[in-house]
Amino acid sequence: MWKNILPGVLILIFIYLLIPEKKISHGPGIIAAQVPQQVNLQNQKSFLHNNFWVTPLAKFSVEARVLSKNWHRFNRYRKIVPVDLAFGWGKMSDESILDFIDISQSSRWYRWKTNNFPIPRKEIETNSANMHLIPSNKSVETLIKRSREGDIIELVGKLVKVKAKDGWHWTSSLTRDDTGNQACELIWVEIFKIHKI
Repeated sequence: MWKNILPGVLILIFIYLLIPEKKISHGPGIIAAQVPQQVNLQNQKSFLHNNFWVTPLAKFSVEARVLSKNWHRFNRYRKIVPVDLAFGWGKMSDESILDFIDISQSSRWYRWKTNNFPIPRKEIETNSANMHLIPSNKSVETLIKRSREGDIIELVGKLVKVKAKDGWHWTSSLTRDDTGNQACELIWVEIFKIHKI
């Protein structure tokens, strides 16, 4: 019996993974105006989460537009970071700007490209970021996974450093103006809200 059912189930799972989520449209205009807020911390105690040691580095909050979503389904990061979200704020939350920019994510990277810069490069780089999200509980994890491109979200938590028992480690960026490798935020997410507009 299972030999007959299993191929159909696998096909349905494969189709589900390939179907893109419907994105939310808001029309032109800035819809997340504020820059992320951060307060650095000193001498914070580490705590164990899913067999990783997590050390808080800074308090962090942001209200932003979801630009892209990337699942970690088959790598070691999925146990601590199931989903990455690329966020935009300021002009990078304005649909009339985003219409000129192609945005994508793969592996742990957020990429953008444009043939006609609607705003200066530096503004794109400093008003958007790839953020690796560590849910602090199942409710937060459910909301993060439910979020879609175009959603306006509110996030409160801490920028962190993560260390595995085998010595592997991952440290959050602590600034919004860096780019490239190691420029992403790694966030212990305590509050995650999806705003209805």
